[in-house]
Amino acid sequence: MSQYYDLGDRTLWNPSTGASRLFLREVAVFEAELGVPSGLGPMENDACEVDPAALGVFVDALVDRHRRIRHAVVHALSEGFAAMMLVLAERAGVGVRWESAESDPAAAAHDVQAGPAVGCLSQVAADRALRRKAQELSRFMAV
Repeated sequence: MSQYYDLGDRTLWNPSTGASRLFLREVAVFEAELGVPSGLGPMENDACEVDPAALGVFVDALVDRHRRIRHAVVHALSEGFAAMMLVLAERAGVGVRWESAESDPAAAAHDVQAGPAVGCLSQVAADRALRRKAQELSRFMAV
């Protein structure tokens, strides 16, 4: 069995039911964390309609939050989900805002690591790594 994430008559992703169930649970977690709807409609009859405008707002908020994480464990927990959402955004034709969080003085770091300092990549390198992870993951996200 599989499920469909569709934008009109175009399928963006066709995962197994188990992968989809886990993914939708993560979606709910990040919707609650961000306070923003994902743009993914309810799963009905093994299909979920994607709202590209809402998806864009969600992915922008997710990427912005991910870029400001300074906690190794939280970063690891969110990286795969962020990469998956980037794949869906790309397939939906949704542009992602990649402005630097450092350029916004009001944007404080999220989830700062306590204890030993965590080696962080430069923002440019971290963005490249997230994009690379999304590209790699895209190969495994069946359409």
